[in-house]
Amino acid sequence: MTQTLRLKKNADRRLKAGHLWLYSNEVDIEATPLKGLEPGAQVVIEAANGKAMGVAYVNPNSLICARVVSRDPNMRLDRSLLVHRLNQALALRQRFYAKPFYRLVHGEGDLLPGLVVDRFDDVVVVQLNTLGMERLAEEVVAALDKVLSPRVIVFKNDSSGRRQEQLERQVTVAKGELDGPVLMEENGVRFHVPVLDGQKTGWFFDHRANRAWLNGLVAGKRVLDVFSYIGGWGVQAAAHGASEVLCVDASAQALERVAENAALNGLHEQVTVGEADAFEALAALKADGEQFDVVILDPPAFIKKRKDIPNGERAYGKLNREAMRLLGRDGLLLSASCSMHLAQERLVEVVRGAVRHQDRHGQVVYQGHQAADHPVHPAIPETAYLKALGVRVFRD
Repeated sequence: MTQTLRLKKNADRRLKAGHLWLYSNEVDIEATPLKGLEPGAQVVIEAANGKAMGVAYVNPNSLICARVVSRDPNMRLDRSLLVHRLNQALALRQRFYAKPFYRLVHGEGDLLPGLVVDRFDDVVVVQLNTLGMERLAEEVVAALDKVLSPRVIVFKNDSSGRRQEQLERQVTVAKGELDGPVLMEENGVRFHVPVLDGQKTGWFFDHRANRAWLNGLVAGKRVLDVFSYIGGWGVQAAAHGASEVLCVDASAQALERVAENAALNGLHEQVTVGEADAFEALAALKADGEQFDVVILDPPAFIKKRKDIPNGERAYGKLNREAMRLLGRDGLLLSASCSMHLAQERLVEVVRGAVRHQDRHGQVVYQGHQAADHPVHPAIPETAYLKALGVRVFRD
């Protein structure tokens, strides 16, 4: 017998609007005590009047205490529903992408809260970010086997979100064998991706369309790629005709990958690397009198929680100011943010402030967001996290 979770009066509004999350303060704990539920168990969600509204999995110890997996109260998240959702997700990606390199499952955006799957042809990398999904690990493997039959399945369960769900962080190979990086292609450029020991799943597919836009504007240009990671932006810029690319990152290991990926595409002469803190590197380049035609800023999230917004916005402001100082008289800045809590208009405001600080003019010529393999759930603003601005920065 499946247990129920009853909501307080009027606490079902967001659910009716399509949202998939429930917060602990929305639950009628007198009717259905949260603490009496087994963490990770699936429950039927009821409105205050007792009407069944769907099925969710619960974690009484988390602020988001339940995540809806189906509007049908008779359904359960099991192998069968996972296969159905994976097939739906796959159909979307195959509509947009000719080659099997993409995010296959984007959590709530694909109606699978807590699950992320990135596909590198016959290698898939899985993140189980919630207890409810963790309990289904075997079913996830079986469903992926049925839909894709990949050669390798990696569980990259080392995200910070797992701590909030009181889960251990670990990386394991659940199927097959993998001892090094995998080969993938994006925008016609090949990369070796470190899925086992790289950041997140090893690659950031979300900026694919933004990189494609910039690739058309770099021929013959001198390009600076800050927070380069393994060269997603910089190596692609070189492949699309940039005369010179400098990739800066604080990680020596990431920069080794940049050099490998440049060589993989026959671009080792165009691409150089510099190991440094981004802010220190920008200051040092300015002190050396360096100038670039294009500067790319793709930092990690400076704003992880709402309380970080003031400090985070200041950091974005400083970063954009320092980057603009390195642009020539008529340069192009690609300014990105993956902070969910930084709205697009706030990033525009950050850029505006930085332009004025340098006593220059700015024109926003491009506003980009995450690619189609990171679908946005229209009821969940948090699924639309990525921003990218193309800004022409020039003097009178």
